[in-house]
Amino acid sequence: QVRLVESGGGLVQAGGSLRLSCAVSGSIFSIYTMGWSRQAPGKQRELVALISGGGSTNYADSVKGRFTISRDNAKNTVYLQMNNLKPDDTAVYYCRMVRSTDYWGQGTQVTVSS
Repeated sequence: QVRLVESGGGLVQAGGSLRLSCAVSGSIFSIYTMGWSRQAPGKQRELVALISGGGSTNYADSVKGRFTISRDNAKNTVYLQMNNLKPDDTAVYYCRMVRSTDYWGQGTQVTVSS
C-alpha cells in the first residue's frame, strides 16, 4: 500500500520560512515525479512545484524564487523549502506522487499571518 505522509506545516509570520517533508512508503520512489500542491479555502487545488526522478524542477509563477523543491531518494522523502512566506501562501499543502494513478498525502496546514 502506497502511503504519503506530510509534515512540517504550522503557523508563521509573513516573511518567515517553513520546510515541508513528505515521506513515501510502499512504492519505488526514485523513478517517479513528485510534487506539492496546495488548496486554500474556497479555491481549487493548485500545483506548487514538481521534481522529476532525475531532479528537474518546475514551479508555479507565484512561488518562483521563494520555494525550493528537493528530494532524497535514499530516504524516500521529498521536501518543500518555503521562504519569504506571504499570507496568500496560506493553504493546506499536499504531497503527490505522479503515476498512472496519482497518490496523495493527507495534507498539512500552512498558515501565514500578516
